[in-house]
Amino acid sequence: MSGFPWGAFALNLAWAAAAALAVMLVTFAVAVRAGLHRIVDVAWGIGFTAVAAVTFAASAGHGDLARRVLVTVLTAVWGLRLAVHIARRGRGHGEDPRYEAMLAKAPGNRNAYALRMVYLLQGALVWLVSLPVQAAQYVPDPPSAVVWAGSALWAVGLGFEAVGDAQLARFKADPANRGRIMDRGLWSWTRHPNYFGDFCVWWGLFLLTCDSPAAAAVSVVSPVVMSLLLIRGSGKRLLERHMADRPGFAAYAARTSGFFPRPPRREPSETRGAP
Repeated sequence: MSGFPWGAFALNLAWAAAAALAVMLVTFAVAVRAGLHRIVDVAWGIGFTAVAAVTFAASAGHGDLARRVLVTVLTAVWGLRLAVHIARRGRGHGEDPRYEAMLAKAPGNRNAYALRMVYLLQGALVWLVSLPVQAAQYVPDPPSAVVWAGSALWAVGLGFEAVGDAQLARFKADPANRGRIMDRGLWSWTRHPNYFGDFCVWWGLFLLTCDSPAAAAVSVVSPVVMSLLLIRGSGKRLLERHMADRPGFAAYAARTSGFFPRPPRREPSETRGAP
């Protein structure tokens, strides 16, 4: 197993930070002009794609070409699909209620506060969470079976995200479902197929670093942080707090897994049988 090029990787960390910052600053300028800070959610996937592309260019001569191409393509496919989905979902809508509530309490200039608390914070998270994307491209060894296992886990995650998002979009498009809880398809197996998909994507990308103990050690913080955000932070926990008072949610939560997919529990009447 070849040595990990620490010097080149350290320089890449700076290039990746610059790429993430550039995406967020351009997005901030567009959002201020449009008067909609929800645009920053579109930049999340684009930021990872930019980091992957910059790292691909910077890692030439240091990492294995097949691995570099693989991690760049996987990251770009995930990031751009997510960006397009969020852009389509938000088209024609006003400001996101989350950002509206946050900015209503802003001390001083709202845009300056948004820059500090939203754009720069998300840029820092893109840099941190993308560590496996960066480190994998500096591993000089050809891909092993662990890399292909990681790619398979990534594919499972992307499938959960894409299928879950499509199912939810079709459900919301039907006026008959207005005010109802989505509990069909993947949403009957987990209350958050998109967040579970994200979980699989980032643990899968982490596995692409595992042919190098050094690359894995510097990258493991990424899927750990992402998992905490999805389960305990701004993902599942925050969304369910917002949905807790909706009619039918308590029953849905009682029969459906909160995160990891499993068959839905039967209703008490189904378990006892018909009277």
